[in-house]
Amino acid sequence: MNALRQRADLGGVAASSRLRVVIAKPGLDGHDRGAKVIARALRDAGHEVIYTGLHQTPEQIVATVIAEDAPVLGLSVLSGAHLTIVERVRELLAREDASDVRILVGGIIPDADVRLLEAMGVDAVFTPGADISGIVETVDRFRAELADAQGAAC
Repeated sequence: MNALRQRADLGGVAASSRLRVVIAKPGLDGHDRGAKVIARALRDAGHEVIYTGLHQTPEQIVATVIAEDAPVLGLSVLSGAHLTIVERVRELLAREDASDVRILVGGIIPDADVRLLEAMGVDAVFTPGADISGIVETVDRFRAELADAQGAAC
């Protein structure tokens, strides 16, 4: 059974119309304005947002996702290490039986790497200039999908 179905409330989906989302800044990149803007937009849209702060390792990020029982993880990567970081985060989530956590990646990402990230299982990639409402709509869609999955499992 996947990790989300084992969770009692799917990150708050059953209890309310909000989702628990971890926003993380992996690596040595110290530019967090975008991550904070996204965190605030998601919070303002009614979601519960946990911001990890700067300089997080993949291990710290996954530990936070598990501890917070979050079905969505947003990674803000401006350092160019997005492929390596996502690969490690996905590996660690799989070890924790949490492969079903939805992953969003934002940052300066070449078009060719967007396709690679999607092939790795990233659910959505947002590059500079992405409309914040599109990011919020993506998380809202995840919430609806998780609620539907929970309803079907009952």
